[in-house]
Amino acid sequence: MPYLLISAAHKSSGKTTISTGLCAALKQRGLNIQPFKKGPDYIDPMWLSRASGRACYNLDFHTSSRAAIKETFAQRMQGADIGLIEGNKGLYDGLDLDGSNSNAALATLLDAPVVLVIDARGMTRGIAPLILGYQSFEPDIHIGAVILNQVGGYRHEEKLRRVIEYYTDVPVLGAVHHASEIEIVERHLGLMPSSETTERDEIIQRIAGAIADQVNLDRVIELAGAAPRITSMASAATIASPNSALRIGIAQDAAFGFYYTGDLERFKQAGVELVAFNTLTDKTLPDVDGLFIGGGFPETQMAALERNQSLRQAIYDFIEAGGPTYAECGGLMYLARSLSWKGKKHEMVGAIPADCVMCDRPQGRGYVRLHQMPNAPWGQLPTVSKEIAAHEFHYSKL
Repeated sequence: MPYLLISAAHKSSGKTTISTGLCAALKQRGLNIQPFKKGPDYIDPMWLSRASGRACYNLDFHTSSRAAIKETFAQRMQGADIGLIEGNKGLYDGLDLDGSNSNAALATLLDAPVVLVIDARGMTRGIAPLILGYQSFEPDIHIGAVILNQVGGYRHEEKLRRVIEYYTDVPVLGAVHHASEIEIVERHLGLMPSSETTERDEIIQRIAGAIADQVNLDRVIELAGAAPRITSMASAATIASPNSALRIGIAQDAAFGFYYTGDLERFKQAGVELVAFNTLTDKTLPDVDGLFIGGGFPETQMAALERNQSLRQAIYDFIEAGGPTYAECGGLMYLARSLSWKGKKHEMVGAIPADCVMCDRPQGRGYVRLHQMPNAPWGQLPTVSKEIAAHEFHYSKL
């Protein structure tokens, strides 16, 4: 099964735009594309899932063992014609000094060929030492090709191609010219989620068209074919289902949409029925046994959230009556008394006696470890899992 990893020299190089376009363009050729995202990310997988038509799965060294990453990768590649892994930040970036959690480490673990996306704005001859440096820093990493992004025009493209051909042995798979119509809006937590715009399919098709015109898809497929054969195909994990199904209400709309595909699948494997509700338009809660309100950008929808007073009251009453509720990130903000951003303040659910304020700078970024106490409300975890790794990335504070 062919597969490759799309990385970059640094963040905001256009990896997601390129990866989204590749998924859509290859899908248009009739191929089944299985996307993956390295690290803890909700937004990029939404675009990759939409473009490929297949759910995107996260591969994260901090929340999964190396064996679990390989197992997830093998499971989800079943039935796919080609796998595409989008990295996060730069190829060698990571929290550990030795690079053990970098994109390069993931490429090594999966033995994946790497395509390096390079934001070429303002560059000509200087692109050569950049590529040579990335090749020599970890010689075992197979940088199979580069894709140039944000190219200034055909003269710029020609200069870059000549420099790379003269000084390096790395092939150029394509050169994507700067074009505002294929850009995805970027904000404080990353790209705008695809769930926020009704034009997402049009955006994806524009990106796919640009990629099909400016990237050699045949050579992309050929490079992916250099990946080794996946020899171990683990079967999908099974969980014993209870006798009677639980119904869990899950907020899914323009305000809340940050969920891991793997988590939602585990709910379903356990016999849970996930019942979606819309915090912006639904006037009451569906008939459910519990609530799951994930992350998102409630600050961009806070006026509409406040206007939907009947649903806010229904959620408040549900929680006050003892209804089990899990909320994180934007969901936690929604359950607070109020939310303030850019000089405006709006009422939220009020189940948590605190007020949430959006800040200009990150208030938490990185990983945290949760140590289980003897009286943990969720019950005792298995002996092998007494410590849970999680990530935080937020501009809000209570």
